[in-house]
Amino acid sequence: IDVNECTTENPCTQTCVNTYGSFLCRCEPGYELEADGVNCSDMDECSFSEFLCQHECVNGPGSYYCICPSGYNLLDDSRSCQDINECENRNFTCTPQQTCFNIPGEYKCLDPVRCEDPYIQINENRCMCPAENAGCRDQPFTILYRVMDMVSGRSVPSDIFQMQATTRYPGAYYIFQIKSGNEGREFYMR
Repeated sequence: IDVNECTTENPCTQTCVNTYGSFLCRCEPGYELEADGVNCSDMDECSFSEFLCQHECVNGPGSYYCICPSGYNLLDDSRSCQDINECENRNFTCTPQQTCFNIPGEYKCLDPVRCEDPYIQINENRCMCPAENAGCRDQPFTILYRVMDMVSGRSVPSDIFQMQATTRYPGAYYIFQIKSGNEGREFYMR
């Protein structure tokens, strides 16, 4: 008569399976059977692949979970992170004069545009140099300020933005140039 070791002594730490004349130990999902054939130890799922989580994988007993950096929410797939738009959620500390600008993981408070003499402010992001002012002779007629974020890790080369001259002002000529911020020559124009 076969002795059921699983009911009499149960040497297994997790699941015991009786076999004819012997027994087998099995482990719950997320655990693996040790060399002694009796004990189960936690598997570190995070060590199997770096693609389990978009940001950081945390091993737990019999399982794992993903966490996102500050400024991001974990999506329903429990592995991907999505940026929290603090500006859209009205969760920012900018003054009423400043503009909230969302960037990945956080936000920035941008001060209003201030036009330098001889320019005068036309609207919140445009400065104009009046033609009747002698100081405007060799200056651009208008300066338009735009703010955009550039996410790191992009494949290069890639187009970041496009500007186009207009025929609205006959006899006008256009000069496009990078005025500052390109000391490392990371950007070029075409």
